[in-house]
Amino acid sequence: MNDVISKSETTDKTALARFTENLKAVPRRFKETMFRTGKPVSDRTRSTFVFGNVFLHLHPVRAHRWSLRWSTTWGLGIAAVSCFFVLVITGVLLMFYYKPYPDAAYLSIKDIHFVVPTGRFIRNIHRWAGNMMVVIVLLHMARVFYTASYRAPREFNWLIGMGLLVVTLGLSFTGYLLPWDQLAYWAITIGANIAQSPREVTDALGITQWFDIGGLQKLILLGSEDVGEEALIRFYLFHVMVLPLILVTLMAVHFWRIRKDGGLAKPADADRRLGPSSSDLYPVFTQAPQKTYNLAAIVKGRTPVVGDGPEQTLPSMPHLMFGEAAVFMLTIALAVLLAIFLDAPLKEVANPAVPENPAKAPWYFLGLQELVSHSAFMGGVGIPMIVLIGLGLIPYLDRETEGTGSWFGGAGGGWLAAQAVAFGLTAVIALEAFVIRFGWIRQWWPKTPQLLITLVNPGTLLTLVYAVYSIRCLKKYNSTRAGALALFTCFACGFVVLTVIGTHFRGPNWDFYWSPSQWPNH
Repeated sequence: MNDVISKSETTDKTALARFTENLKAVPRRFKETMFRTGKPVSDRTRSTFVFGNVFLHLHPVRAHRWSLRWSTTWGLGIAAVSCFFVLVITGVLLMFYYKPYPDAAYLSIKDIHFVVPTGRFIRNIHRWAGNMMVVIVLLHMARVFYTASYRAPREFNWLIGMGLLVVTLGLSFTGYLLPWDQLAYWAITIGANIAQSPREVTDALGITQWFDIGGLQKLILLGSEDVGEEALIRFYLFHVMVLPLILVTLMAVHFWRIRKDGGLAKPADADRRLGPSSSDLYPVFTQAPQKTYNLAAIVKGRTPVVGDGPEQTLPSMPHLMFGEAAVFMLTIALAVLLAIFLDAPLKEVANPAVPENPAKAPWYFLGLQELVSHSAFMGGVGIPMIVLIGLGLIPYLDRETEGTGSWFGGAGGGWLAAQAVAFGLTAVIALEAFVIRFGWIRQWWPKTPQLLITLVNPGTLLTLVYAVYSIRCLKKYNSTRAGALALFTCFACGFVVLTVIGTHFRGPNWDFYWSPSQWPNH
């Protein structure tokens, strides 16, 4: 009867009255159609709010309390994503004024820096957010390793994370050339020479004219033999289109695999460590189910979450969302503070006739440049490939379960990590001190064959020392995890020390100086 009356009243209203009522209802209807599930006031509506949103559906509907603790991840993954968002926004703003060809690139950067309103500030944010992203991604990878979060079923996602690290370095490296100043030009020249480093081996073997893989790598990178217009256009295209698309794709797969692999890794006894949850956090579904099912059979699933109940979990909305928002704001705040107090470097316009001395690669490649100074091939290609292959094999060789999800979990634990830090630092500092003080084979015997220099140099020797120490730890603790923990820590220490030496203690002609004040005047 009420429906009949309602229809009658609707029919009696004029079209203009119905139009007016519909117009007044537009804001309410817009909100209802945008958020189809209504306000997230119950567990069910909070779940559907996340699951039904295209921007949020990569999140789990519920998150374990262990995953929400700051000490579990320190927000490093979200911080890296936040840096990428900042880079996209500021990068688009800079693209309005940047001209990617040599005759105008440097002048357009000068205009951005000195003429465009807030241009210097936006460029500073872009520059420091890029450096922050490199640091944060490295720290995030270390966090995943030290909590043994690469183990089954997360092995493939570890490889995706390695891909994200490589693409992040590529993004930062390609953006380095765009200002077209002396710093950028000669840094990219060093990077191109590293890419060409296989010629050290092919020249020694006399096969370069038939098999010039180094020259091919340099040609792919620069588009020509020298850093010029082709290189600038190529780097610009990679920086603003190709690499961002690859990064977004890998990020989507990375987040999706986190969900499909059972969320963030946590210890087997995480519930016991957390203790009982308070009554107000216990999941209570306050709305009745709206669907029914008729099951012919029930079988046990094979996904990682089988057997886990909703206990000790919280709705992602608002608990996880608020935590991510906090990390996002902190990341932006840090980028803004750096942009206020530190200007992005800008030197004289690029001049191929006036080389920088010392010419240095971007800071994250200075460790490689230190190794390249002893052997171009091993420092630029050989050792990096060994490290990448080793990192990729770690989750497939470490099939243990003890300590998964815990910091420094597994055999040896924190004490082994501390010992590895001491050994790793001692080995690299001692080797570098010896080389700086006494030189190496080339200085002792100038006519030594190049292949011997390639095989026997400080980089390969340091790698061998770290590998022997790792095997010793593996045998001592009878654990693959212990060997991996020692090796990863040693290489991390080596990376830090070599980067510091290349940044602060290498001067003209790549000689060692305690301070720039000791550099020769000319």
